[in-house]
Amino acid sequence: MTTERGVVRRPPGRKAQILVVASERFHRSGYHQVSMAEVAAGVGITAPALYRHFTNKPELLRQAVGAELAALRTAVTAGRAGPAELCARLAAAAIDHRALGTLWQRDARLLPAAQRAGLRRELRADVRRMAEVLGLARPELGRADAELLCWSLLSAYGGLSYHTFAPPRRRFERLLTGLGEALLDVPFGPPGPPAPASAELSWPAVADTRREELLAAAARLFHQRGFDNVSTDQLGAAVGIAGPSVYKHFDTKAELLAATLVRSRERLWHEISAALAGAATPAAALDSGLRAYLDFARRHVDYLGVTVSETERLTEPDRKAAIDARRDLLRTWVGLLRQVRPEYDKAEARIRVHAMFSLVNDGVRNRPGCQRADLTERLEAFARAVLGVS
Repeated sequence: MTTERGVVRRPPGRKAQILVVASERFHRSGYHQVSMAEVAAGVGITAPALYRHFTNKPELLRQAVGAELAALRTAVTAGRAGPAELCARLAAAAIDHRALGTLWQRDARLLPAAQRAGLRRELRADVRRMAEVLGLARPELGRADAELLCWSLLSAYGGLSYHTFAPPRRRFERLLTGLGEALLDVPFGPPGPPAPASAELSWPAVADTRREELLAAAARLFHQRGFDNVSTDQLGAAVGIAGPSVYKHFDTKAELLAATLVRSRERLWHEISAALAGAATPAAALDSGLRAYLDFARRHVDYLGVTVSETERLTEPDRKAAIDARRDLLRTWVGLLRQVRPEYDKAEARIRVHAMFSLVNDGVRNRPGCQRADLTERLEAFARAVLGVS
């Protein structure tokens, strides 16, 4: 905007507008697929004008993640009256800020370690505030149990990041609020006896052991550090070969990522389908399928983490295959849940299934909760609460 004297003034709220557009673009396409010029065009300004607000793209990402976390903090502060109010506030924030889940899980890992640590401290402080609210309503809970429930609540609401459909706003908020209240109300009795160790299902033998070693190493390193932060030298060193030797097995690092995700999908479906096939009723299939997924998630944390956070780094054909496989899995679960709870329409069933997967996927990876001896038992109870089958 230009005044009569020719002085250029920036429109009010321009920086906030940029952060909203950047968050949405990063969320939808992934940080590396979005240019500063694209963000500027989305706001209706030039790239040089964008650089007057943000010195570079990493700084834009840092502030975008920070803005999403600030919205979460506002909801937590407004929900201090009790668990019901907390769920209502967080449900509304989750609908309005769907980008937070993917920005936090995927793109924030690209920030420098010190910045990531600072943002993580902010999030942990919010969870402690949530746990204080929950603890006043449920004084029988210890701090660790209250915080585990609150982390799980954030994860369940974060499931909105992975789909775009939505019922009418009021119904959406009621559904999410009720889902959250059911989760925060899950009883914490004494832990049951440890579950027996799960036997690995038979898996076809493979001749190329080095290739399999690379797949396992890639899953671990890509999950821990992010695809873009792992070099071929690091991949080679993880299996005792020189970095260039990786290319004897895979033409590119992207091909290695694609093969890693294919292996993850194959193993997951192998185990889930075996569990579903042996069930006599839909309810029994839901029970055995949920336990099989929890068991897979506990034993294959790295494969699961790569699937959650690195799909966007695939080439387009491989990305489409990964997304199609994910949709097939979701359709199976949605159909099964609707057989057990026929009063759910497709939208409600999908929201609940996404919340369940997000809760489990985060729960097996997030410290310190992932180190609990009773984690599988707790996550199963939480998953049943969000599915509405507890």
